[in-house]
Amino acid sequence: MVSLKQTIWAVALGAFALVMNTAGAVEQDDPGIEWSTLTGEQQQVLENFAAKWDQLPPGRQTSLTRGAERWLAMAPEQRAQAQDRFQRWREMTPQQRQRIRQGWEQYRSLAPEQQQRLRQNFQRFRQMTPEQRQRLRQRWQRLTPEQRLQMRERLQRQQRRIRPNAQRGG
Repeated sequence: MVSLKQTIWAVALGAFALVMNTAGAVEQDDPGIEWSTLTGEQQQVLENFAAKWDQLPPGRQTSLTRGAERWLAMAPEQRAQAQDRFQRWREMTPQQRQRIRQGWEQYRSLAPEQQQRLRQNFQRFRQMTPEQRQRLRQRWQRLTPEQRLQMRERLQRQQRRIRPNAQRGG
């Protein structure tokens, strides 16, 4: 059984994985980015790619360059958090990573309103004290499998009602 915390981490790490692993759509004739055109700071961030930069596909170069720009724009605390998340990602088993990717795809398939609601719920969860989070976990764990199933079915019914409204524009 996947806990609320695991689901939230799956979505968060899935988003991080997507950002780290997805190259933007680039035309076939794109020559890529010359290493020499990167700023000194970008080259420093991407130094592990320097030797093989010219062999990377243009889309990957673009993705890495954008990632370096995002990294350079982060505050030191944000960088530390990103490094921590990336380290946790690297320590995961392939099965754990696959579950996270599936969770991310499931999130992406949601209607925008549902995504927004999930983000808001995640923010509320993050703002809870550790004690409040623990009480929420305990409450979920006390539910019987049947009660959990009923709750999931109720949420799915709500999602089905929201999707047609979103598709009609209202």
